[in-house]
Amino acid sequence: MRVRAHILISGKVQGVYFRQNMKQVAKRHNVTGWVTNLKNGKVEAILEGDNMSVNEVIEWCHVGPATARVENVEVKFEDYKGEFDSFNIIY
Repeated sequence: MRVRAHILISGKVQGVYFRQNMKQVAKRHNVTGWVTNLKNGKVEAILEGDNMSVNEVIEWCHVGPATARVENVEVKFEDYKGEFDSFNIIY
């Protein structure tokens, strides 16, 4: 089953290579979508892929890279759209 998740991650998640690490994790799990930093200090991402793979990336988001301090992960599942060919960082 293919799913789409819209995620907001808060805490010390900017300036710690969160986006770059998330891209590697997403690619490893064949998850497509994007990740970006928000002006309010959060990281936002859209993930698409099979249910198990997307959930693996979401689980990683609760920890993040070693220098991050994740305080909260908000996940909203949406209708799968299949609109991405890869996983990208939006600057």
